[in-house]
Amino acid sequence: MSLLSRIAVQAAKGYGLTSVIAPVTVSYLIVAGGGGGGSGAASNGQGGGGAGGLLTGTSDFKRGYTYTVTVGAGGTINGGGSNDGNNGGNSSITGLTVAIGGGGGGATNGKSGGSGGGSNRTGVGGTGTAGQGNDGGTGWVSGGTAGGGGGGGASQVGSGAINNSYGGNGSSSSITGSSITYAGGGGGGSDGGGGVAGTGGSGGGGNGAGSRSSSGTISAGTVNTGGGGGGGAYFTDGATGGSGIVIISVPTARYTGISTGSPTITTSGSNTILKFTSSGSYTA
Repeated sequence: MSLLSRIAVQAAKGYGLTSVIAPVTVSYLIVAGGGGGGSGAASNGQGGGGAGGLLTGTSDFKRGYTYTVTVGAGGTINGGGSNDGNNGGNSSITGLTVAIGGGGGGATNGKSGGSGGGSNRTGVGGTGTAGQGNDGGTGWVSGGTAGGGGGGGASQVGSGAINNSYGGNGSSSSITGSSITYAGGGGGGSDGGGGVAGTGGSGGGGNGAGSRSSSGTISAGTVNTGGGGGGGAYFTDGATGGSGIVIISVPTARYTGISTGSPTITTSGSNTILKFTSSGSYTA
């Protein structure tokens, strides 16, 4: 429906021209894809993937303008040896700051991203993006055991603690009407006798791998949370990062009903909520 047609419909409902053309203030949550965990070779644990960058706030959407929504994919891995994980994909809404994909976990240094990926025992954690996430942790060595650092999360840096290089915790949002935590970092992997792999951060971070005499079961970042994937260990591949998500909350009285990409549409109080788990658009 064209803007002129919508004006006619709104006028028929008793709304004035000013209320139709005036911008509508929406709330948004943008989470990028989480980074993939590093993959392992002999005698080393690898870094967990960093969480996707997280942005939240409000913006004035212009009436009649189509806003493109991009949802970033989770970072993939490079298995079969000692290799870094790949960064997650960026997420965005037209005209707003782009949420940066999480940094891949390191087989050496962690990669930088929305939140940084963790490193292995000899490297340093990746750098997070200011206002979107935190740095990844640095790996560790204790006797015959080595571990990777945890990936950074939206609200916490990744850990380099011996026997639990946990991923940094994410941040909660109530934009849908319920409190949900997003963008947790992936836990670091651990290799060697008795070592314990890192746990994923709250908000979808995957757990790191344990191998040989180490304990821990590797897992991927949770889809549509931006969680980082767990780090690999002794000849154990890392895990993929979780895909991102974009959520827009529009006052129901100003909601147009025009969208693409099949968002999940719900209501909460006086707002209509569009939850994009894949790319699409909304016309204000």
